[in-house]
Amino acid sequence: MADNLWRLGVAGLGTVGSGLLQFLSERPDFAPAGGRAVVAAVSARSRSRPRPVDISDLPWFDDPVALACSDDIDVFVELIGGSDGTAKAAVEAALERGKPVVTANKALLAEHGLELARLAESKGAPLLFEAAVMGGTPAVKMLREAMVGDEVQAVAGILNGTCNYILTEMEALLDGHGQAPPDAFGAVLAEAQRIGYAEADPTMDIGGFDAAHKITLLAALAFGRAPNFAAAEIEGVEQIELLDIRLARDLGFRIKLVAAAVREADEVSVRVYPALAPLNHPLAQTSGALNALFIEGRRIGRIFIQGPGAGSGPTAAAVAADIADVMTRARRPVFQKPARALEPFARIDASRHVTRAYVRLLVRDQPGVIAAVSETLAEEKVSIDSFLQKPVQDAGGVPIVITTHEAPESVLRQAVERIGRLDAVVAPPRMLRIAPI
Repeated sequence: MADNLWRLGVAGLGTVGSGLLQFLSERPDFAPAGGRAVVAAVSARSRSRPRPVDISDLPWFDDPVALACSDDIDVFVELIGGSDGTAKAAVEAALERGKPVVTANKALLAEHGLELARLAESKGAPLLFEAAVMGGTPAVKMLREAMVGDEVQAVAGILNGTCNYILTEMEALLDGHGQAPPDAFGAVLAEAQRIGYAEADPTMDIGGFDAAHKITLLAALAFGRAPNFAAAEIEGVEQIELLDIRLARDLGFRIKLVAAAVREADEVSVRVYPALAPLNHPLAQTSGALNALFIEGRRIGRIFIQGPGAGSGPTAAAVAADIADVMTRARRPVFQKPARALEPFARIDASRHVTRAYVRLLVRDQPGVIAAVSETLAEEKVSIDSFLQKPVQDAGGVPIVITTHEAPESVLRQAVERIGRLDAVVAPPRMLRIAPI
């Protein structure tokens, strides 16, 4: 770069890429250390697609890899997305030439982070990804920079705005006027797609995979490990019914998709699952498309951050923050420790997990049902914490909800499987964890 002018090559001009171009056109001298950042060239799938910024005067590359290799850029900004293919090839090409890379691609780093970190550090090239987790809310910087003086014990929170929006809107149906639609989840998902909160294929979001990519990265930063997406246990929200949202609220809980990474001795547990949080808990009060995160440090204690997890402005601001770090020539390992010292975390045997549980049954209205359920739980050594029987119109049976004291998950699931075989139970039982927060 000449005279502290940094030339950016931006690949991907969707919501975030267009937001970044707009930000830089308004504030080219945003970096605190001085200097200017300008977009020198761009690449995207379509050159003619309408955008909120004019790109007609910018050099255009059909191939993002060619853009990454161009001698006319100093920093490569990857906003394409996807764990493999063009995005991975372009990032590798830029790093191979010693160019700093700024990316918002959580899937790429969660699945290939170790090899990319090794390449980046061998070439002395920064690889920064603040925008990959929680959009404009600085979760990555919090763990990479602010927490280095502490020993992080756990990180947990809501990392997918689409799922949080769907669960929030499903609960709102309970308070609305008129009859809720038979398929409340499907109706709310369709609305989320219409307003742009969910993709045409929502599997990555509602299946829990997007949140799992993000918590994999946070776990790597928190515990000084290599990211290992394959080790994450993942459960989405596709099976959540309005009945469960209603009954959970009656018990004083709200259902959220929780992403959690916990240090257990020398191992790390990384999980994504729907769970019940008490109504007065900050996670339960995080509504709509917002994200939220707890960080638990041995010395600092508990920190809570909340903010937008997506969107043009917030995510572009996070990308700009990483560009500013490049311009100040900040140097840190990609994942807390040098890549040569990183070991991937492994999947922990699920039978070792201990939790409280919410168990919902649909039963026939006949004598002896409660006694049979209680006897089965006692035989499996599962202790009941609370019990709720509440007739609900058109539920297909009489709903019974039991919350348990802590027990090994393997024991709980075995007990629920046995209960499901009772003659009076008319539908498969539903078990959700009660979040230990």
